[in-house]
Amino acid sequence: MIKDMNLDLPTGKMTAIVGPSGAGKSTLFQLLQGFYKPTTGSIIFNGQSINQMNLAARRQLIAYVPQESFLFSGSLKENLMYARPAITHTEIIQAAKAANIHDFIESLPHGYDTEIGERGVKLSGGQKQRVAIARAFLKNSPILLLDEATSSLDHETEFLVKEALDRLMVGRTTLVIAHRLSTIRHAVHMVVMDKGEVIQQGNHEQLINEDGLYRDLYEKQFFLKEGHALKVHA
Repeated sequence: MIKDMNLDLPTGKMTAIVGPSGAGKSTLFQLLQGFYKPTTGSIIFNGQSINQMNLAARRQLIAYVPQESFLFSGSLKENLMYARPAITHTEIIQAAKAANIHDFIESLPHGYDTEIGERGVKLSGGQKQRVAIARAFLKNSPILLLDEATSSLDHETEFLVKEALDRLMVGRTTLVIAHRLSTIRHAVHMVVMDKGEVIQQGNHEQLINEDGLYRDLYEKQFFLKEGHALKVHA
């Protein structure tokens, strides 16, 4: 449950949502996408309450790239056209190039007409992520939700996905659920959540210099990554 939340997110910039498991990060994303309705309060975009929009109009505002992207059985082209059925083949190619997936698709025997199987079973995790990013390019929504879209990828694939995401975020109001804090240090704004409440806000430099949850989470991740010993005093 989320309570007493009051956020003003910078337009066209990246905001990172940080917090431990159960903090309310995923619930916030579900509220924005209309899976839940707030019992009080409102969500305003460009001066208009999206609570009053119909669900189709609301979801047109938002593109979502999760940790594990869902693809449908059928061809790559059909999966990309799901974003916007009236798109041209030229637009599909442009989006695929921006998402770093065009060269791979062209290397397949049937190119964009290649069948990918149920849930994209014939593609690797990184390839599925880049198809999902291409789909987000084609949808061209002003709001972008990213649920740590590089968390389960190897280093080389992560670079390709991150490069594509950097292009996708340009000019869009982006919210990123961040599990690895090293990936969001450059965020313009950070929102730290715990038990459904916002407990800190600021940028990395501000929050790392505060005695609070963000610094605790960051230091634990740093020490574990670097292999340093952790000492706990009881």
